[in-house]
Amino acid sequence: MTTLERMPTQPRPAQRVRSLAIAMCIALSGCATHSLTQAPASPSAPWQPGHADATSSASKPNALDTGTEFTIPAIHEASILPPAPIIDSEQPYSLPALIDIAQRENPDTRLAWNRARQAALAIGVAEATFLPMLSANVISGWQKTHTPLPLLPGDRSIDTELHGVVPALALEWLIFDFGQRRAIVEGIQHMSYAANVLFNGTHQKIIHDVTEAYYQYGAARYQVSIATQALKNSHQVADAVKQRHNAGLATVVETALASQQVAQAKLRRVNSEGVEQISYQAVLRAVGLPPSTRITISNPPEHALPDSNSAVTDEAIQMALSQRPDVLASYAAMKAATAGIAAAEAEFMPKVYLGAVAAHNRTDFQVRGLPNIRQQTGSTSVLLGVTIPLFDGGLRSARLRDAQIEAAKTSDTFQKIQMDAMREIIAQSNLLRTALASHQAASELVKTAETTYDAALEAYGHGVGTLTAVTIAVTALLDAQQAHMDARTVSQTAAANLAFVMGAMTSSRESWINAL
Repeated sequence: MTTLERMPTQPRPAQRVRSLAIAMCIALSGCATHSLTQAPASPSAPWQPGHADATSSASKPNALDTGTEFTIPAIHEASILPPAPIIDSEQPYSLPALIDIAQRENPDTRLAWNRARQAALAIGVAEATFLPMLSANVISGWQKTHTPLPLLPGDRSIDTELHGVVPALALEWLIFDFGQRRAIVEGIQHMSYAANVLFNGTHQKIIHDVTEAYYQYGAARYQVSIATQALKNSHQVADAVKQRHNAGLATVVETALASQQVAQAKLRRVNSEGVEQISYQAVLRAVGLPPSTRITISNPPEHALPDSNSAVTDEAIQMALSQRPDVLASYAAMKAATAGIAAAEAEFMPKVYLGAVAAHNRTDFQVRGLPNIRQQTGSTSVLLGVTIPLFDGGLRSARLRDAQIEAAKTSDTFQKIQMDAMREIIAQSNLLRTALASHQAASELVKTAETTYDAALEAYGHGVGTLTAVTIAVTALLDAQQAHMDARTVSQTAAANLAFVMGAMTSSRESWINAL
């Protein structure tokens, strides 16, 4: 395609292209900063999405003017809640039933499950580096050239056009790397093991959290019943005072004290009912249910508590350390860090790789006025190479040192977690023994307080006792009942905590008192 032309009077094509490029650069120079209009116009003006004249409201001198509100437009999709599980509000749910719901509905289980799945997929990704990588590539191009010939008489330019397609298959394969990939796979396998262990640990924690919330809610409900009974006792005392006052045997002060005791009992019951509602929400949160859920929760079973609990033996502590999720996950992290040292050391060694390319080339060359020139070629090549690192400014040495520090850090962390786990086990064992002893003492205290209250009230009714003695007896009975319930709750919770810190809380139970 050879064409000889006269010198044109209009601008040359190259000049037009340059002018067009310059104009486009000028027009697009403000595109990057134009997005600032999507941000608030000033520090004192509210962000108003969809307002084209955002700067006009920002220019107001007073940020407290009418109409300046820092509200956020509602996104209705964000308020759509997932479907709530089907709960029979008439059926009382026991502790095992609540744990079963929690293991299905609590989002922590799904989060831990997905983390474990991601860690398992990372193993496959790392193992894929042992296989060759095959890729298909297609390169296509077009070129048009205008060449001026000012020294020739007459026509003074020549136009050429070239286009072609090159499809190719490329193979890349790292054959040998002195164990670097194997060390990386080993480290990822340890981390996958840790993720799986923590998945089971998440379920153990949910069992523990639901169990503790369940016992606390049972204690809160019992506090309501104690407060109700205390109010009833206060009314009995007030009635006795009223009868004596009608008979001319009680003073106005005694009547006022009796009314004050009734008011205090009412306040105590209101406070205990508030604690009950808070404990109820704690159960819903531990189970993973919406806070508006209405569910009937059964009372904790009235199991007889033992008088004491035997101390944890060294063999039991060692067994607990060998199966606690946090200890095993820390151990796996330490092994993964050790594998990281081997991977960093392999960076100093050569790597052997294989490469291969199979390509086909088809090219068309056109010159105006001449026949087209078409060329088709094919090529195949196989390369075997070795890359030897010589100098990198200390980068590999720094990475090796970092891997060694990471291994030392994970080793120290593992030892710390071991020590912390042992302290938790011994502390919870001591707490359980103390709680059981307190429960035994509180049981005897309740019996004596009930006897004292009955005797004081009866004596006051027959005119041989004082209101002060009755008031003291009422307070002592309330304190004894509260101490008894607190000791029982602490005993149940301490037993559950001991099972949890020993890694034995692997399934749901009504009570962990006799399980250890």
